[in-house]
Amino acid sequence: MAEGRLNLEPEVVEIFQSIDDGRNFLLSGGAGSGKTYSLVNVIRQAIAENPTAKVACMTYTNAAVKEIEERVNHKNLNVSTIHDFLWDSIKHFQKELKQALISLANNEEVTRISIEEVNPVPDNYYAVLPDGVQYKEFVRIREGIISHDELLIVANYLFEKYPKLSSIVKDKYKFIFIDEYQDTSKVVVETFLTHFKKSERKNIIGFFGDAMQSIYEDGIGNLDDYKGADIEKVNEIQKKQNRRNPKLVIDLANKLRTDGITQEPSADPKAPNMANGTIKQGTVLFLHSTDGDVNKVEEFLAANYAWDFNNSKETKELNLTHNLIAGKAGFRTLMDIYDKDHILSFRDRIKKYIKDNNVATDFSENTFGEVIEALQQGKSGRELNAVRPTNTMQVFIDGNAELYNYAKSIKYTEFSKIYVDKDQLLDDKKQDENDENKKGSKRDNLVKHLFKIQNNISLYQNKKYNEFLRATDYYFKITSIASKKALKENIESLVNVGDNTIEQVINDANEKRIWLIDDKLIAFKENKEYLYNRVKDVKFSEFQKLYEYLEGQTPFSTQHKTKGTEFDNVLVILDNGGWNNYNFGNLFLETGSATVLDRTQKIFYVCCTRAKENLAVFFHNPDADVIAKAKVWFGEENVIDIG
Repeated sequence: MAEGRLNLEPEVVEIFQSIDDGRNFLLSGGAGSGKTYSLVNVIRQAIAENPTAKVACMTYTNAAVKEIEERVNHKNLNVSTIHDFLWDSIKHFQKELKQALISLANNEEVTRISIEEVNPVPDNYYAVLPDGVQYKEFVRIREGIISHDELLIVANYLFEKYPKLSSIVKDKYKFIFIDEYQDTSKVVVETFLTHFKKSERKNIIGFFGDAMQSIYEDGIGNLDDYKGADIEKVNEIQKKQNRRNPKLVIDLANKLRTDGITQEPSADPKAPNMANGTIKQGTVLFLHSTDGDVNKVEEFLAANYAWDFNNSKETKELNLTHNLIAGKAGFRTLMDIYDKDHILSFRDRIKKYIKDNNVATDFSENTFGEVIEALQQGKSGRELNAVRPTNTMQVFIDGNAELYNYAKSIKYTEFSKIYVDKDQLLDDKKQDENDENKKGSKRDNLVKHLFKIQNNISLYQNKKYNEFLRATDYYFKITSIASKKALKENIESLVNVGDNTIEQVINDANEKRIWLIDDKLIAFKENKEYLYNRVKDVKFSEFQKLYEYLEGQTPFSTQHKTKGTEFDNVLVILDNGGWNNYNFGNLFLETGSATVLDRTQKIFYVCCTRAKENLAVFFHNPDADVIAKAKVWFGEENVIDIG
């Protein structure tokens, strides 16, 4: 069996030594080290050596699932997201699922799962539940519907309470591999590394990832509590090569790493960062100025280093938040509707007041305006201020008087349920038609509908006529030359949207049978009328800007979204965006809160290591100490005041 390992890379050979010893393992590799390549080779070799064994591989996005499936393509391999894997493992145990939900709802320490109206929840609460406990995009614990976060808690509870469940999963899968482990929830790692031990059956759990790329709040970050030399502990194998970045970027990245891995250029002459047998040097620049004009930075890089900001495949500008990008990318109005509606903030203030003060009045027949009136009546001073808008809210209300009057006319019970969040606009876990049932996208049904329309426009504009005909075939049957001509006229009238509003384009696309108004959009208009009325009057051309941004067709990206991607030229804008979780000044000075410093260092590491050729960092008005540190990190000649 071991003979087939002769041509494997040394880290994969080490992994199989660990597997031979019956030990769980962790492959730690920095950015550009080829972790996915190693993962694919481990899966292939595991199947080759164990032809009847099943292998489970978990990763985070549906795109990553597809990539691994395509690269291995074997009937014994099950690739899924972690959430789908856990749900598939527990969904048939409905009796235990119901009991788990009741037990967790009655546990005061578990804040995510509760049924406020029933306390304690009786054992027979879910006796009548026609479809059993279900896993969906949204959560309704009363109806036995759980979402992503609740699923992790419920699964952890069941694996802890029923060792037999671990035995069932171990019997099914001899190997379980988890990609991007650092982003995995602590409770998931606990399930696999603690609760699985309660079952005496044997299997191997393998983790792949990079502690320095743990940039999400809810991920475990590292496996330090589980690693060790003991056979019961997880065996760490380090992959130190870097196949992506030029030498100067590798040198900078090594100064940022805190986990003991020092990356070195790949010895493979065919690696992307090699040219004629030697490592590319690349450029690293630290640019600063007293004003924060990013356009000046772009002009400087274009003029002096030939960067092309019109080529989104080669050049990316990374900002910390979508809010910092919205104005530049041209979708500020939509962003403000989904992220800065201070009428909804005022509503939340009223809801909180009612809850915190145990207001017992039945407001079920009242409008939002009547509720405000009732709560403000007879109050003055501090008491009155508690049920009035804050200054920020008032400024917004004064500027949107018509919208506020409309909000006050809506029934309070309906208005209190309206949920608006920027994820409903911006979530970009792409789903094709076959992915509709997969969990992931938080886009609301209005945004999804607009995407369908723009997808069809884009297919036509990009001369992908066969795909365009397939996409519209259901609505517009081509039966003759005349019908083909009619479809051409219809789509061309939509291509030139001009100043048409979102609602006008929705109606045009419907009338011209490019994309029909469906039940989901009708339900959205009825149930979320307040939000629909705000969005419908925005120009469709602004939505097109949002579409281009989310489809990666602009030079802009958030620093979080760029993880796992790479570009020739990367410009990193060091602006906290008013977000206290990060502080780029403290990063250079190594001061401030340890957790903020750690978080900022990791996001900066991820950004820098996206660059395949050239990296530039822009810091607005840094103090002398920051500039001094930049000279140490980037080299004195690479720290430039662009005026």
